[in-house]
Amino acid sequence: MDKLQVYGIGNVLIDIVVSVTDEELAELGLDKGIMRLTEGADRERIVNFISTKESTFHCGGSAPNTIITLAQLGARAALSGKIGRDNFGDRYERQLHDHGVVSFLGRGDGNTGSSIIMVSPDSERTMNTSLENNRKYGISDIQEDAIREAEYFYFTGYMWDTDSQKEALTRAIDVAKEAGTKIIFDAADPFAVQRSSGEFTRLIEKNFDIAFANAEEARLMFDCDDPQQCSVYLSDLCETAIVKNGGDGSFVKSGDETHKIPVYKVETVDTTGAGDIYAAGFIYGLCEGKSLDLCGHIASKLAAGIVGQTGAQFTMDRLNKIKKDF
Repeated sequence: MDKLQVYGIGNVLIDIVVSVTDEELAELGLDKGIMRLTEGADRERIVNFISTKESTFHCGGSAPNTIITLAQLGARAALSGKIGRDNFGDRYERQLHDHGVVSFLGRGDGNTGSSIIMVSPDSERTMNTSLENNRKYGISDIQEDAIREAEYFYFTGYMWDTDSQKEALTRAIDVAKEAGTKIIFDAADPFAVQRSSGEFTRLIEKNFDIAFANAEEARLMFDCDDPQQCSVYLSDLCETAIVKNGGDGSFVKSGDETHKIPVYKVETVDTTGAGDIYAAGFIYGLCEGKSLDLCGHIASKLAAGIVGQTGAQFTMDRLNKIKKDF
């Protein structure tokens, strides 16, 4: 068996896509086009509603999107997370195996996390997200030997949430540091940065080798509106810093090395998962021993590819066409 290259921990969310009418949204009391967290009886009400409709199911979640794309690219990648003993969990694990990901998903009482995506006739997406068992992820759910074996340990700011999640990640970070496994962190969302109350910058400075942030996340971290200057501040805390600035490209900074990475222009269809796929491209480049400049270009090319389609995962045909440009 090939050596594990990337071990990821992430919030596992099965994406359930279903077509609905505007009248049905109104009957459910949902505001069209809004993403909201749903738990308990509210979640069950929506799950019961869609049970009578034809739905498609996809593996979702920020870190899972990254890990799946890495596996599709040919990297030996593993995902650790927590699902339920339910049909959604069964579907998720089967699809994860189909994508070639090494599954370290643990099961527990409660529901598998889900994002129920209701698509209106005008293609507007109304999202109902339930974190469920993700919030119960704990120390017993990590695989220490796999972390020690891997070249890279990857997680996002979404996981830095409950006390049990933080305890698990703290242990995973300690194991990685002891083993010499490089730690890669993606801030992932401005809300996660705000919620951390400054913990992210302290964690990056003390523990992480590589850090990703978009311009807004970096602004919140460093109180600076200049993405390039933010990449300098971030690189002062870790070995390699990547700051993404939407349509204006991204900056990769490591020591005296600075690269301005362009955006590959495409007609934008759906920006869902663009940051996740950018991270996958960059990490894939690292696994292949590419220069930081080329890692950035691979990341940008893949991000362009994903926003030119619907959904946050590639078909293998589409991915192989993009990969030829590497």
